[in-house]
Amino acid sequence: MLEKRAKIAFLSIGSNLGNKKKNIEIAKFKLKKNNIKIIKVSKNYETLSWPNKKNPKFINVVIKIKTFLSPNDLMEKCLNIEKELGRSRNKKNEPRTCDIDIIDYDKRIIKGIKSQNLSIPHPKMHKRNFVLLPLFEIANTWIHPINKASIKDLISSLDVKDLRTIKFI
Repeated sequence: MLEKRAKIAFLSIGSNLGNKKKNIEIAKFKLKKNNIKIIKVSKNYETLSWPNKKNPKFINVVIKIKTFLSPNDLMEKCLNIEKELGRSRNKKNEPRTCDIDIIDYDKRIIKGIKSQNLSIPHPKMHKRNFVLLPLFEIANTWIHPINKASIKDLISSLDVKDLRTIKFI
C-alpha cells in the first residue's frame, strides 16, 4: 500500500558472502528500481561476523531513503531483494549474500507482529556498531524513537572492543 506522502527511512544493508561490495550495490540498484529514492549512503564498514567470528567478515552500509511505500510493503521489497541476491534463511545468523533491515521509518514505533516479523526501529540496532557508526555518518542528529537517546549517546554506550573491531574500507 502506498502512503500519501513520502516518508524518510533508514536501511542497513550488509553482506558477508560472495562479492560483498557488489551485492550491496545491486541491492541499492534494486531499491531504486522499486521507486525508492536513495538520499544518502554511508561509507562501507567492515565488521566481524556475529556470533561466529570465524565466518567471513561483513561489509555494511546505512542508507537514507525516501519512499511512498508502507512499512510492511518496504519490508516485503527488502526481503524480495535479499532473495533475488541469493539469500537463503536456513539457520539464524548464517553467512548471507544480502541482509537489509529497516532501522527507522519516519520516526515511527511499530511493534513486531509475529506473522510479519516487523519491528521498527530495529530492536537491536542500538547495540550494533555496524548500524550506529554508518548511521551517525549520514544522520548525526538522529534520535532513537523509543528511548529518545541521541546517536552520539548510543555510540558512547558501545563496548570499546565493538568500536575497535569496525573499520572503513
